[in-house]
Amino acid sequence: MFINLILKIFFRKEVAIMAVIYATLIVKGKKKFADVPEIIKEQVRQILVDLEVPELATE
Repeated sequence: MFINLILKIFFRKEVAIMAVIYATLIVKGKKKFADVPEIIKEQVRQILVDLEVPELATE
């Protein structure tokens, strides 16, 4: 039960929104991919690839 609660918290809509926010900050040069929390790195990487800037998804 505790694991299910943790998974619900981490995979909520807010996580997807945070991935978009981090991708935006990376594109604008305010953050680096290395600054992205591990839990959303793959989502951020996919967003950067979709935006056709995969070179920004490197550490």
